[in-house]
Amino acid sequence: MSQQKQNGNVIAIVTMIFLFAMISFVTNLAAPIGVIWSNKFEGSNFLGMLGNLMNFAAYLFMGIPAGKLLTKIGYKKTALAAIAVGFIGVFVQFLSGVVSEGFTLFTLPLNFYVYLLGAFIAGFSVCMLNTVVNPMLNLLGGGGNKGNRLLQIGGSFNSLAGTITPMLVGALIGSVTVNTAITDVNPVLFIAMGVFAAAFIILSFIPIADPNVGKVQNLEVKNEHSPWSFRHLKLGVIGIFIYVGIEIGIPGTLNFFLSNTSDKGAGLDPANAATIGGFVAGTYWFLMLVGRFLGGAIGGKVSTKAMLTTASGIGILLVLGAIFSPVDLTVSMPVFTGSSFAMTLVPLSALLLVLCGLCTSIMWGGIFNLATEGLGKYTNAASGIFMMMVVGGGILPLFQSWVADMSTYMVSYFVPLAGLIYLLYYALIGSKNVNTDIPVE
Repeated sequence: MSQQKQNGNVIAIVTMIFLFAMISFVTNLAAPIGVIWSNKFEGSNFLGMLGNLMNFAAYLFMGIPAGKLLTKIGYKKTALAAIAVGFIGVFVQFLSGVVSEGFTLFTLPLNFYVYLLGAFIAGFSVCMLNTVVNPMLNLLGGGGNKGNRLLQIGGSFNSLAGTITPMLVGALIGSVTVNTAITDVNPVLFIAMGVFAAAFIILSFIPIADPNVGKVQNLEVKNEHSPWSFRHLKLGVIGIFIYVGIEIGIPGTLNFFLSNTSDKGAGLDPANAATIGGFVAGTYWFLMLVGRFLGGAIGGKVSTKAMLTTASGIGILLVLGAIFSPVDLTVSMPVFTGSSFAMTLVPLSALLLVLCGLCTSIMWGGIFNLATEGLGKYTNAASGIFMMMVVGGGILPLFQSWVADMSTYMVSYFVPLAGLIYLLYYALIGSKNVNTDIPVE
C-alpha cells in the first residue's frame, strides 16, 4: 500500500513539473508574437508589449478566485479547468489571424483586440496553473527545505520551456518584417493547442490525491483568521510582486539598451545590435535555468533563508556594478551574431546584468516557501493571493521603462536594485513567522 502511495506521489510530482513547464511555454509566447505586432505598428514597443501586459494583468483578476477554486474543487479539477481555459486562450489568439485587418476600432485593427483578448484568457490559465503547481509541489516535497527543493526543480523545467519557446517561434516564422502576419505564427499556436489537449487527456487519467481529501470539514464554521493574519505572508506577497518585476525588468530593459543604436544605447553595430541584444538577454533566461537546477540540487541541504539571502546580496552587488560601469568598458562574451556564435564585445554592465539570472532563478520558490511556511489550512488561499501579485511583472518593468525614457537605461536599474534590497530584508527579517499563536489545523 505504501509502495502504491509512493508511486502515486511520483506520478503527481512529474505531472506538476510538466505543468510548471507549460506555464512558461504559454507566458513566453507573448513576447515573440508581440514583435510581429510591433512591426505592424511602425515599431511601437508599447503596442507590441500589450499582449505581455494582458497576460500578466490576468493574475490581478484571477489570483484570489483561483485560490478559492483550488479550495473548493481540489488540485486535479483546478488543473484540468486551467488547461481547458489555456486551450481557449490560444484558440482566440489563432482567431486574431482569421479576423480581417480591414476592420478598425480606435484606429487599431479589430484583430489586434482579438489577440489581446486571447492573451488575457491565456493569462487566466497560467494563473490557475501556478495556483495548483506551487502549493502541490511544496506539499509533495514535505514542506520546508525539501518542499523548496521540488519547487526549484519545477522552476528549472519552467526556465527550460522559457528558453526553448522563443527559439521555436523564431525557427518557425523566420525573420519578422512589416509584412509578417499573425497567421505566420499559426504553427506555434497549433503546437500550443496540441500540448493543452494532450495534457488534458493525460491528466484526466492520472490519480492525484488532494491533501485535503479525507479531512472532516465543518463548512458552517468560519475561520477567525485568514492568510492576511500572518505578517510574513503579507511581506512575502509584496516580495513576489517585486520579484516578478525584477525578473522581467532586468532582461527586458537590457534588450532595449543593447538594441538601441542612438546615443542612449550601448553603441553596438546597428547592423546586428537587435540580434545581439535579444540573444544576450536570452542568456539571462538560460542562466535562470542553470540556477534552478543548482537550487534543486542543494535545496534539501541549504536553508531557504540562506539561499534567498545569498541570491539577493549578490544580485545587489551585480546591479550596482552595472549601474556604475562606464558604457565604453567592454568585455567579450559568446553571442549568436545571426549566423554563428562568436565572442562579441558588449558593455561590462550587460554581462553583470546577465549574471543576475543566476540570482533571480531561486527567488520564486524561496519566497513562496518562506511566506507559506506554517500557514497550514490557509496555504491554498495564500497561493491565490500570490498569483494575484504576479501582476508586478507587468507594472514594475513598465515603470522601469519610464525611468529609462526620463534618464538613462542604467539609471533605470535603480528600480530593480531597490527591489533586491527589499528581498534581502525579507530573507533576513521579514520572513520570520511572528504569528505562531494562530491555529492552522
